[in-house]
Amino acid sequence: MHRSARSPNRVLRAHILPLTNVALNKSGSCFITGSYDRTCKLWDTASGEELHTLEGHRNVVYAIAFNNPYGDKIATGSFDKTCKLWSVETGSCYHTFRGHTAEIVCLSFNPQSTLVATGSMDTTAKLWDIQNGEEVFTLTGHSAEIISLSFNTSGNRIITGSFDHTVTVWDAGTGRKVYTLIGHCAEISSALFNWDCSLILTGSMDKTCMLWDATNGKCVATLTGHDDEILDSCFDYTGKLIATASADGTARIFSAATRKCITKLEGHEGEISKISFNPQGNRLLTGSSDKTARLWDVQTGQCLQVLEGHTDEIFSCAFNYKGDIIITGSKDHTCRIWR
Repeated sequence: MHRSARSPNRVLRAHILPLTNVALNKSGSCFITGSYDRTCKLWDTASGEELHTLEGHRNVVYAIAFNNPYGDKIATGSFDKTCKLWSVETGSCYHTFRGHTAEIVCLSFNPQSTLVATGSMDTTAKLWDIQNGEEVFTLTGHSAEIISLSFNTSGNRIITGSFDHTVTVWDAGTGRKVYTLIGHCAEISSALFNWDCSLILTGSMDKTCMLWDATNGKCVATLTGHDDEILDSCFDYTGKLIATASADGTARIFSAATRKCITKLEGHEGEISKISFNPQGNRLLTGSSDKTARLWDVQTGQCLQVLEGHTDEIFSCAFNYKGDIIITGSKDHTCRIWR
């Protein structure tokens, strides 16, 4: 892929107020944007046409997700303290989940698409039943806002990361705490399982990532080297590699087996807030406050492409499952589709 190969086919002036997040469905045929304008919009990726505007929230729509791999439902979490479940086909609202006492800032579907989990500034997470719209469990125990949550591959565990410096693993079937991962000395920015759910990766404002044994909750490694806060981290799809993104403007790739840094990705001129591998595992995508996203070769650490054109920081970027479409969302109120 040459530097010139990806130009944005479409620049979508998506919202009248800043965007909060972007997300693609599995095939990449459509994507969603959340915004301060209190709506979530559904877009056709090929044409750039707006398919639906999901209206009804009374404050910022902050957290958004498709129920991938199915892609027939959308969940939106808002500063109005509610989460809504929507039909992709019609744009109508199935349920409004009420119960949180403060802003919802993160959410996730379980892999079976039977539950939505929401994380809130009220220090709790809640699990909701997609069919009947009822609350299933409240996960209580954190002492500060929950800013990250995700299910494991089988959907029997959920992990929450909090500003209280800890990460908790919960049993999704009972709502009980399995264990709390204690070791970071600042706010958590990301927390997730690897593909086979044997390891947990946590990133923190303390400039480190930690790897934990998912069976017993013990820390097995601390990944160091960044000079500033870690803002995002991820595994590749096989779980062999770990990528970290930092406020120091660099990204690093570590081996999950040796826990050693393999490559440093240097070139951004501002903090990197988002990082993700393509599903094939040979490319890495970073989004930065320097108004660019970059595509990197995982093996060599070379920058293959600079995705330029946004006029303000990029806070959200994502691949589709095939890895041939990239969506970027920026504080310039637009999102761009790159092929």
